[in-house]
Amino acid sequence: MYKIIIKRYICLTIMQDALNYLYNIDPYEGAGLIFGLLAVIFLVKENIWTWPCGILYVAVSFVIFWEQKLYMDFGLNIFYLVLNIYGWWYWIYGKKEGEKEVPITHSSTSTLIYLTAACAVGIVICGYLLKEYTDASLPYWDSTTTILSLAGMWLTTIKRIDNWYYWFVVDVLCTVIYFYKGIQLYALLYCVYIGLAVSGYLVWKKSMEAQSA
Repeated sequence: MYKIIIKRYICLTIMQDALNYLYNIDPYEGAGLIFGLLAVIFLVKENIWTWPCGILYVAVSFVIFWEQKLYMDFGLNIFYLVLNIYGWWYWIYGKKEGEKEVPITHSSTSTLIYLTAACAVGIVICGYLLKEYTDASLPYWDSTTTILSLAGMWLTTIKRIDNWYYWFVVDVLCTVIYFYKGIQLYALLYCVYIGLAVSGYLVWKKSMEAQSA
């Protein structure tokens, strides 16, 4: 009898804590979680709806990153907005004659080397500027996720399978950063993104092989 009472008490306590947490959730974080998940899920499926969901995610993220003083992430979302619009257009009108959709391709080795080198330079420069001239939190880590995200986003818009390499690294770093900053829902979102990055690569690889066949 006592064990049953204790179990019920524990269950009620957990439910109450969960409800209190949900009640105190920042609505912007909640909306960002939903639109961010939808954007990546649609991306894995090569679905055009990834882009409007991405645009809504960007709109919500503007508010969150400004409040958290993650200025590079805020600036990144300006580019995200542009690239989401471009990606939406390219996936519709970038097809060659006779193609049902834009095909998935690999970037050349030289392209990836140059892109990664450019990212390294950009991270150092942006990190230094943020550290010296702003009150930015975690300037170099913020710069790292920003620059690598730009590279990943660009490769995504032109349907290069290599985009998933960059997203995997970004997702791991962002999970840690957002948890540290207390943005729990975004930390959870990027933790899920890690699995979706792996899944996305495998799905795109299978799709690319099917296109070749």
